[in-house]
Amino acid sequence: MQRRPKPDPATLIGSGKVEEIAGIAASTQADLVLFDHDLSPTQLRNLEAALPCRVLDRTQLILDIFARHARTREGQLQVELAQLEYMLPRLTGRGKAMSQLGGGIGTRGPGETQLETDRRRIQRRIDQLKLDLEGVRRVRRQQRQRREAVPVPTVALVGYTNAGKSTLFNCVTGAQVLSSSRMFATLDPKLRAVELPSRRRVLLSDTVGFIRNLPHTLVTSFRATLEEVEQAEVLIHVRDASSSYGEEQKAQVEKVLGELESLAKPRIEVLNKIDLLSEDERAALLSRTNTCPKGESAVTPASALTGEGVESLLAAIDAALRSDPVVDAEFRIPQHEGAALAAVEAGMIIHTREYEGNLVRLTVSGPASLVGRMRRFRAEKSA
Repeated sequence: MQRRPKPDPATLIGSGKVEEIAGIAASTQADLVLFDHDLSPTQLRNLEAALPCRVLDRTQLILDIFARHARTREGQLQVELAQLEYMLPRLTGRGKAMSQLGGGIGTRGPGETQLETDRRRIQRRIDQLKLDLEGVRRVRRQQRQRREAVPVPTVALVGYTNAGKSTLFNCVTGAQVLSSSRMFATLDPKLRAVELPSRRRVLLSDTVGFIRNLPHTLVTSFRATLEEVEQAEVLIHVRDASSSYGEEQKAQVEKVLGELESLAKPRIEVLNKIDLLSEDERAALLSRTNTCPKGESAVTPASALTGEGVESLLAAIDAALRSDPVVDAEFRIPQHEGAALAAVEAGMIIHTREYEGNLVRLTVSGPASLVGRMRRFRAEKSA
């Protein structure tokens, strides 16, 4: 621990602490010194020169974890771009030892250094990655436009890393997405269709987890992933009910949502992992959620592992959706119109069913879009 009025511009922690850390690292034969802080290029160079092992800062560690978990081409492009943008100002050379011979008659001095060559090569690669990512965004926009042609709203799972978003996603959708206690196990958004109690269908999106002080380069590089949050109609904020840092993590998630201009969207808070709580803790949590004021965000206790609370969550999503509202209708459908009868059975809740000769008289409630497509069968209301 160290208290300073301001960080040391050369080494962040001061020369005395650097000597102390060098001694500890040498005596313990440490392979790595990790700083939970971003280091400037100068600080990183000075620390690597003074310490007997490799030096990593917070951003490098996060990037390394991301690189291990990137599976799809989009995720790998995003990670590589973030790594190169971070590495570019931190490249170091070894003077004349890395110089190339100058070309041309009579040239005797050092030519272009290896450092300058590396910088130019990295810059070219960064430009290429940005072009490739723009292509990914273009494909994603086209897919989104095709989805928007059929009115199926999107609901996005957001939350701090390791809050249980992927486990909840698998529980609700029946998917087999990787769910792990490791940080940032999810780097690429996953979409699955879910049927709500009203028989409406929504697309549920699993997104990358947020973290305290997410580095700026990562936010820009992962823009394509976070676009799902910006396009979603409802956000499900998954929180770890067993965490002792719950309020701090909630504040960090809301900070990132503010940067994405998504704080105004309807939000549902899911207090996940209640299976890890004791009986007293669970009772206190339930009493707190029952007495909390009904604000803009509903609060639902749940356990993605056991499935407890999932039905309440689906009902809360139903209540939060604004587009394609549920409406009541009455239909008179000829029995030979099998496709229309099947569509009503599949997409609406049937309250009553009566047979009048060759006609089937139905009172239903269902999505306004589907009711609109069946308007030729609407029964005229008697005066």
